[in-house]
Amino acid sequence: MRVMVMVKADKDSEAGVMPSEQMLAEMGRFNEELAQAGIMLAGEGLHPSSRGKRVRFSGDKRTVLDGPFTEAKELIAGFWLWQVKSMDEAVEWVKRCPNPMLQESEIEIRPVFDAEDFGAEFTPELREQEERIRTQLEAQAKQR
Repeated sequence: MRVMVMVKADKDSEAGVMPSEQMLAEMGRFNEELAQAGIMLAGEGLHPSSRGKRVRFSGDKRTVLDGPFTEAKELIAGFWLWQVKSMDEAVEWVKRCPNPMLQESEIEIRPVFDAEDFGAEFTPELREQEERIRTQLEAQAKQR
């Protein structure tokens, strides 16, 4: 099962406060453990929402909103994509993670949809399209 592991933002991350050398080293060690265990598929930190945009959809209308966005506790400061056997395994790995913020923080774990989750609506044609896209993305990643 794949899971998205999201590090929630706080006032410091939203203010652009960069992690210390010690925090970077601790996270680097944790990421090495994840990689060596075959868990980590991807992971990145995100710039503050002041550098971001949102696009709001309403029928045919699209409205672009500039950051920063309110409610820092609802924003994401970074993420991992993991391959785990179960949600319990993901929780155990998160419990081993260094605290990603200088103060109290929160990490959210959510399952990623797999093709089977979509049922009959995910037709053979749509599955083929999905496979073509994944193959293309893998080839592009190898060229980088």
